[in-house]
Amino acid sequence: MDFVTKWTEVQLLTSNVTHEYSIMYFDRSVMAPGSGAGVVLISPDGSRLPYTIRLHFLPSNNTAEYEALINGLRIAIELGATRLYVCGDSELVVDQVLKESSCKNPLMATYCQEVR
Repeated sequence: MDFVTKWTEVQLLTSNVTHEYSIMYFDRSVMAPGSGAGVVLISPDGSRLPYTIRLHFLPSNNTAEYEALINGLRIAIELGATRLYVCGDSELVVDQVLKESSCKNPLMATYCQEVR
């Protein structure tokens, strides 16, 4: 989780974010032992809420990225976020969700549909 927290320090949006929006950063995470996902939610007032999600299966990198994104979205909904900027470093996941590339793998297509 330290990586996600440090990564968000570098990646913070500044120019076009208003005080009406929450921001969510997602990334896969390496946990000892096993794999996981990391999410940092930043409320409109600047409060940071870091989350670590343990995955009870051995995911691929892309699967872990999708798990982070989906779980982060669920957390944001539970917390009542209504306007959300979502940031991630997985080009594949971002492109698939934005429909800039196709989902050829059936599992990735299922994940992508869940996000949408």
